[in-house]
Amino acid sequence: MDSKLKKDFEYFLGHQDELVKKYEGRFVVIKDQRILGDYTSEIEAIEETSKTEEMGTFLVQKCEPGDSSFTQTFHSRVSVAEA
Repeated sequence: MDSKLKKDFEYFLGHQDELVKKYEGRFVVIKDQRILGDYTSEIEAIEETSKTEEMGTFLVQKCEPGDSSFTQTFHSRVSVAEA
C-alpha cells in the first residue's frame, strides 16, 4: 500500500468510531487524512471522486464498526487433474 494511502487508512482506524457515528453504512473518500465525501456505494465514490482526483491518490472506505469493512477472506477452488 502506498505510504499516503496507508496514512489515510490509519486516519480511518484512528477516527473509526466518530466516522461510523456520522457515516455508518456509507462509503467515505479519504485523502490527505481528511474526508472528501461520502457516498451510498463504492462505485459512486470512485466515479465521483475520480472526476477531480487522480486514481490511486485517495482511499474509499466503508464506514462500519469493527474490522468487517476492511478485512476480507478469499477462498480459491482447487482443481484436481484426473490421473
